[in-house]
Amino acid sequence: MTKPRSCLPAPGPLEGYAARFDDLFTHVAQRRGFRDYLAGLLAPRDRNKTLTALAGAEPVAGAQHPVVQRLQFFLSESRWEPEKVNARRLELLAADPATAPHEGGVLVIDDSGDRKDGTKTAHVGHQWLGRYGKTDSGVVTVTTLWADERLYYPVHAVPYTPARHFAKGKNDPAFRTKLAIGADLAIKARGAGFTFRAVCADSAYGDQDGFRGELAEAGLPFVMALKPRRGIWAYGPDAHTPVDAARALAWHGPGDPGDWQAVTRTFRDSHTERWFAADATLGWWGPDGARRLVVATADPATLPPKATWYLVTNLPRPGGPREAASPHPAAGLAEIVRIYGIRHWIEQSYKQVKDQLGWADFQVRSDTAIRRHQALVNCAFSFCWDAWFAHPAPPASAPPAPQPGGGERGAARRRTTASTILATGVTRDTRLAFPLDRAAALVAGMVQSAPATAAASPDRLGHGRLRPAPPHPELTNYR
Repeated sequence: MTKPRSCLPAPGPLEGYAARFDDLFTHVAQRRGFRDYLAGLLAPRDRNKTLTALAGAEPVAGAQHPVVQRLQFFLSESRWEPEKVNARRLELLAADPATAPHEGGVLVIDDSGDRKDGTKTAHVGHQWLGRYGKTDSGVVTVTTLWADERLYYPVHAVPYTPARHFAKGKNDPAFRTKLAIGADLAIKARGAGFTFRAVCADSAYGDQDGFRGELAEAGLPFVMALKPRRGIWAYGPDAHTPVDAARALAWHGPGDPGDWQAVTRTFRDSHTERWFAADATLGWWGPDGARRLVVATADPATLPPKATWYLVTNLPRPGGPREAASPHPAAGLAEIVRIYGIRHWIEQSYKQVKDQLGWADFQVRSDTAIRRHQALVNCAFSFCWDAWFAHPAPPASAPPAPQPGGGERGAARRRTTASTILATGVTRDTRLAFPLDRAAALVAGMVQSAPATAAASPDRLGHGRLRPAPPHPELTNYR
C-alpha cells in the first residue's frame, strides 16, 4: 500500500490524533480538511460554528473565501465515508485501556432534535424537538452513548427521516421509526465489540412493548424508564399503573421499610443520598417475571415525581427462579439503580456536542454532509478524552470550585479506575464535565505553534494552511 502523502500538521496533540485517520482519506486536501474541521470545532465559541466560523472568516461576507469553500467541498462533495471514520474512532476508543468499554458500563439510547427550517434539507420535518420542549421544524437524530461512572462518549448516530420524505409515507419499506433505529444501533454497538451491563433509555423508549421485545429478542439486557401513569388492564383492585404498584408496597417508615430496601447513591461531589428501591408487581410483571418493575425513590411515603424512577428490566433477581436460565447476570436493586443513574450522562453529552462543539450548527442540506458533520463532531469529542488521558493535568490547571447552583456534580476530578459513583441529573451550566475541564491544558498545546493571536479576516487569509485562533483560558465557559 502506498503511504499517504503528508499534509501540514495540525497544531499540538491534535496532529497525533488526526494522523490515525489518514489512511481513510485518499487525498492530501481531505486530510487537511479533516484537521481544519476538527481544529475549528475545538476552538472557542464566539458564534455558531458554521463553516465560516470554523475557517475563521467573516459570517456571510466570507462565505466565498477559498478557505471556506475548501471546507464546504470537504464536507459536501469530497469522497470519503463517515461510517469508516466513525468506525476508526470507535476502534481507537476500544484499544485504549483508559476508554475501552467494559461490562460495568451501559449503552444509552436517546434522540435529540435541533431546529432547522426549509423543506430542501434532508430529514427536516415538523416533529417533536425534546431540547425545546415543543413540536417544530427540525432534524431529529437517534444516538447511542457508552458510559460508566467516570467517562462517556457517543457511539453511533443516525438521523431520523420523517414519513413525508418517502413516497408511501409510513408504509414505505424504507421508512424506519426512531424505535427501530434505536434498536438497530444497540445491536450494531454490540457487533462493534462494545460490552455493557445493560441498554438504558428514558420512558419514550421504555414504554414501547415492541422496542423492549426487539432488544430482548436480540439477547440484549435493558433497564428503561416508564411513565408513572402508564396504564395496563387489570382487575378492579389491582394495580393499573406503576404508581399504583408502588403504593401497594408496604412502607412503615425508615426504621421499618417493609417491602423497600435502602440503597445508597453516591454523587460526583462525593455526597451521598439514601434512596429506597423495591420490586413491584404490575399485571404480569413481577420480581420473578420476564419483566421486572423496579421502583426507586427518595421517599416511599410520597413518591415525589422528580425523585422517583419507575424502571422495567429483563435482568433476573438474584436468587430468583429465572437466574439460572437467564443469559444475563442477575442484578439486585442497588445494581438496577446504579445502571439507570448512569443514563443521565447522555444529557451532559448533549450539552457538550451542541453547546461547545457545534452539533446543530451545520448549514448543509444533503444527508451525506449532515452525517459527515456529526461524525466529525464525535471525533472532536473523542479527541478531548484522548488528550485528557494522554496529558496529565498540572496541579495549577485544576478547574475552579463550583459556584452555588452550579450543579450537583461539584468539582469533578479525574478518576483513573471505575468506581461506584453515580451520575444523576444534569448540570446547570454547559461546562464540559471531564474532557475539557482543563481547557487550557488540553487545547493550549493545540495552538501553541499558531503564529496569529486571533482568527484572520477574509481579506487577510492566505493560500496556506489556516490556523485556528488561540482558545480563551476557560474554553468551556463561553456560549
